[in-house]
Order: sequence, then structure tokens, then C-alpha cells
Amino acid sequence: MEKNKKVVLSGIRPTGDLHLGNYFGALANYIKMQDEYNCYFMVADLHSLTTHPDTAELKKNVFGVLAIYLACGLDPQKVSLYCQSQLRQTGELYLYLNMMSYKGELEKTVTFKEKARQHPDNINAGLLTYPVLMATDILIHRALYVPVGKDQEQHLEMTRTFANRFNHRYGEVFPAPYAFNFNKELIKVPGLNGEGKMSKSTNESATIFLTDEDEAIRKKIKKAKTDSGPTEPNSIKPDYIENLFQLMNLVSAPNAVIAYNEKFNNAAIRYGEMKEQLAEDMVQFVAPIRQKIKDIANDESYLIRVIKDGAEKASESAEKTLGEVRRAIGVNYTG
Repeated sequence: MEKNKKVVLSGIRPTGDLHLGNYFGALANYIKMQDEYNCYFMVADLHSLTTHPDTAELKKNVFGVLAIYLACGLDPQKVSLYCQSQLRQTGELYLYLNMMSYKGELEKTVTFKEKARQHPDNINAGLLTYPVLMATDILIHRALYVPVGKDQEQHLEMTRTFANRFNHRYGEVFPAPYAFNFNKELIKVPGLNGEGKMSKSTNESATIFLTDEDEAIRKKIKKAKTDSGPTEPNSIKPDYIENLFQLMNLVSAPNAVIAYNEKFNNAAIRYGEMKEQLAEDMVQFVAPIRQKIKDIANDESYLIRVIKDGAEKASESAEKTLGEVRRAIGVNYTG
């Protein structure tokens, strides 16, 4: 890792296949970042244990996320691509930060309240201290930038609080991290049902996964919500129609998008035709990524090597941070 480059940290939980929203909302930015920043990208397997205690599929899911990261263009020679549980220093910093986090502030987090409602029989300490573990992941590399979605902004603000609290109590060690989005609005890929964004947990039939087969993609887009079409020229597009155009903007040729916009504005659009075009363009976009994912996923020895090499690079960074933390707290008794 180059000394003069600023540090970026991001991670994703291995709780399901990644989809088009993950690609355009996160992975495409990660690929740009790897040439400009010191990047640490992790598979957050420890985070997944807070709500997915059954680990029968964990290894498969971790390797699946890694394969997708690599297939989309992350280069393990340029970034530290590692598995959260393989970074042993995480537990130590997590412990120190827990000593400075308070029950009241943790109970107020939106995600804790939501998860507690969703999993009333599994309100565990890890779920409560989820923001502390997230802060640990960021601060252990003294990351300055964190690509986050809207739902994680509260956690990032808590990370800044923990960093400032530590610095005030023990001395300056941690920078206060900031959300990072390439100075533009993050792309939110809409669901095919016209409701919210694509999600790996809420509505699979309205989500295009990067591992979907061609026919599955065609079927999902064919079922996308539409109506009978505009009744007069230059009508305003309903949200669910705007969503289809947004998807076309992501994967179709510009002239195709222009042509269908003109048809809509002339009240002459046929949505069945538009969806056929979108489906084929989506297939052409997803198919090569899907094949790369399959090829990489079948090479387990390569994935193991990536995990080991990534953990080694991440560990070097983490150990430097922990050295400063131990010194600041005063627990470096042996020098």
C-alpha cells in the first residue's frame, strides 16, 4: 500500500448473491477507487453472524462474494481484499471501543430497532454493538473515506463519535472518517416492481442478480410493472415507468434510450417492445460477468490464496494501528 494515498474501507455481508444495485451502487465505484486510493475491501462474515447464526452456507457465501468482487474487476494486487474474521486484530480493537460505547446510544440506532423487530428471538449483544464492530472495521485501518448507503450513515456518524471519544480520552490516534460517493449522488437501482430499490433480501423477483441466467432475466423484466401507456404526447412518466428508463440508461445504448423516450413523448410507446429490448441488453451486460463469477468460484485454491494474501496486507495495517492504540491507552507494558 502506498504511503501518500488516502485510505478507503468498505465491506459487504455474505448473506445473499449480489445484484445490479450492488454493482452500480458500489462495485463500479470500488473499481475506480483501486487506482487512486489505498483500498481495503472486506467480506463482513462476522457482521452476518448477528442475524444469520446458522453457518452451514457461510463458506460458500463468502467465496461467492469474493468471486463476484474479482469478476467485476477488483484486482487483489491493487487492493487488500480480505475476510473480516481473518483479521485477528479486529477483536482487540472491538473490545477497546466497546468500553467507550454506551447502552443508550446503541439502543437508539435505527438498524438495531429494525433488526430487533425482525428477529425478536435473537436480540444478541453482537446485534446491539453492530455499530461498534463497523467502527472497528473502519478505524483499524484509520480509513478516511467510507462508501456507504443512506442506511449506514448513522453508523458512520457513530464511528466518528467513537474516534473523537477515543482521541479525547487517550490522545490523537484516529482520523474522523467521511462518507464517500465520488462527489455525486450514489446510483440507486430501482426494483422491477416499481417499489424501492433492488434488494437481495426483500423481493428477489424484482431484483436482477449478477448470477441470474439469461432466461431468468428475461422473465423478471417481462413481469416488470407497466401500464397501458401515455394517452397524450409529452405526458409525465409514472415512477415505475421512469424506473424502466433508468435501467435502460444503465445497460442499453444511448440511441435506444433516446428512441424509446421519443416514442413515449409521442404517446406511441409499446412497453412489451421496450421490455424485450431492455431484457436483451440486460442479458448482454450480465452474461459475461456471470461467466467470470462461475470460472472464479470454481477455482477454490485461487480464492483461498486471495483471502490469505488480503488478510496479510490488512493485518500489517491493523497491527500498526493497534500499536498506536495500545501505546495511547497505556497497555504496552513490554515496550
